[in-house]
Amino acid sequence: MLRTRLWTAIVALPAVMAVVIFAPGRWFSAFIAVLTAWGLYEVAAMFEVRDAIGLLIVAAAGGGLAVATLCGTRFGWELAAAVIIATSANVWLLARYGPERLRRNHLLNVSAASLWVGVLFPYFALLRNSANGVPAVILMLLLVVASDSGAYFAGRSFGRFKLAPTVSPNKTIEGAAGGLAACVVAAVILAQWLAPGLKSWSLVFLAVCVGVLAQLGDLTGSAFKRIAGVKDSGWLFPGHGGLLDRTCSLVFAVVFTYYYLR
Repeated sequence: MLRTRLWTAIVALPAVMAVVIFAPGRWFSAFIAVLTAWGLYEVAAMFEVRDAIGLLIVAAAGGGLAVATLCGTRFGWELAAAVIIATSANVWLLARYGPERLRRNHLLNVSAASLWVGVLFPYFALLRNSANGVPAVILMLLLVVASDSGAYFAGRSFGRFKLAPTVSPNKTIEGAAGGLAACVVAAVILAQWLAPGLKSWSLVFLAVCVGVLAQLGDLTGSAFKRIAGVKDSGWLFPGHGGLLDRTCSLVFAVVFTYYYLR
């Protein structure tokens, strides 16, 4: 876990920041389209989708909606909210019933994971290409990194009570609290450069929501992997897992940030 965080801090985060800051809008949208396509590939690989119906679901529910969004169609916040609620419900269902029972609904799992990627990933482009989108994306990314790092170090130092052991055995309640606190502190520090127009209460509210959604998104990604019976979503980053492993804590947060800062 520590190696993953060092890799994120030294290699991945600076590279992503460079793309966010310097890429033209259309090129950034194309970049997100490629990432979305790869995310859908990881969904198909995780759930071993080989039948025609499953592949059609991945292409239509995931790819079709992503292409439409990136090409200018706006579906409204209701669709994104429905996907967030439906996919995060897997965390509760997994904790209550276990993975074996959930695996019986193969096409439902494939549909949910495809919507998770196809509906939510395009919001990276929507946020970045909006007014003041570059500082907004950077702020969101850094808040999620702060939340993730704070949760890791607080959980490692003080963690005693498990948060959701069936979903993610290493996460603790103390770690979740530490991640939330780190997110708020990071927001206060970064606000003068990245969100000078936000009032104090708005900033704290944004930080709390991003911190909660980052941890919920991470649990949701873990739930999909548990249901699929895999350790990692893919192999894109050797030793660090797949694209979905590295972005699951971001997707809920980026949707909220987009609508909150509009």
